[in-house]
Amino acid sequence: MKLVPVLLIFAAGLCAQDRDFLTADEVDQVRQAQDPNDRLKLYLGFAKMRVALVEQLVSREKPGRSALIHDTLEDYQHIIEAIDTVTDDALKRKLLVQEGVTAVAAAEKEMVASLKKVQDAQPKDISRYQFALGQAVSTTEDSLELSTEDLGKRSTEVAAKGAKEKQEREASMSEGELADKKQADKKAAESKRKAPSLLKPGEKLPEPR
Repeated sequence: MKLVPVLLIFAAGLCAQDRDFLTADEVDQVRQAQDPNDRLKLYLGFAKMRVALVEQLVSREKPGRSALIHDTLEDYQHIIEAIDTVTDDALKRKLLVQEGVTAVAAAEKEMVASLKKVQDAQPKDISRYQFALGQAVSTTEDSLELSTEDLGKRSTEVAAKGAKEKQEREASMSEGELADKKQADKKAAESKRKAPSLLKPGEKLPEPR
């Protein structure tokens, strides 16, 4: 029962924000979580909070609840999409995310089951958020499928998708834009290869004796 007032306070915070799918405090937490595994777990916590809020709202018939349920489901869907984006970005950078992905798969199984229970219960006002609920279920199922996929296979798919998108972007560029891009990529690669130096500009190491 202690969860009820906490969720009601959280719901009030969601109503106050300008339809960003995360609260200001959640955004700050995400910025501070640089490790992708930590970031995935953070997003999972946010998603679970939305599901718990939906369950709480559905259990009590109150005026105006349908709009809040609808918005909460939309926010939840964006969080699940963010989880997939974080994972794919980490795989592109060849970072280890097995820990986070395992946690995602376990949590998504529970969350999709909870959302389906809401669907099966058919609340009186479900017509007002039925589409958002269906999208939330579908998005979670798609994400769960990705989370249970072999990470090696997913990494290959992510790399192939990135290469295709890059090719399509370059195909739409003019010759001048493409030349500028290649030059910028070359400079970035050279800069990355150079070892960091503590010497000041123009300063040289003393000649060996």
